[in-house]
Amino acid sequence: MAKRPPAPHVLLERLRVLTATFPETRELETWGHPTFRVRDKIFASYGEHDGRPSISAKQTKPDQAVLVEDEHRFFVAPYVGKHGWVGAWIDVVDWPLIADLVERSYRLIAPKTLVKALDARTT
Repeated sequence: MAKRPPAPHVLLERLRVLTATFPETRELETWGHPTFRVRDKIFASYGEHDGRPSISAKQTKPDQAVLVEDEHRFFVAPYVGKHGWVGAWIDVVDWPLIADLVERSYRLIAPKTLVKALDARTT
């Protein structure tokens, strides 16, 4: 029997815990769903896409192209996809990969001083 994915509220809580580990992150509801920001710039958002829980996170354009080849797990994020944003259905993508996507997004969005602070904590 297939393992059931965690409930959407559990996934959102995991995303909250993850994003709280990054310097100067705050959550703000925008467009009716949670967004996670560093100095008022969004680096991740939580919502639904095609009726399924998903996150969106900024990636480099080459990384986005590779990820969306796996159309069962990833998609070009609506509205912001032209800037490299990728969506991931978090009910089927394993959590270590979600964490990696969110951290990469933070590193692309955050000021260099905050990325250095993050690096200093992990070394």
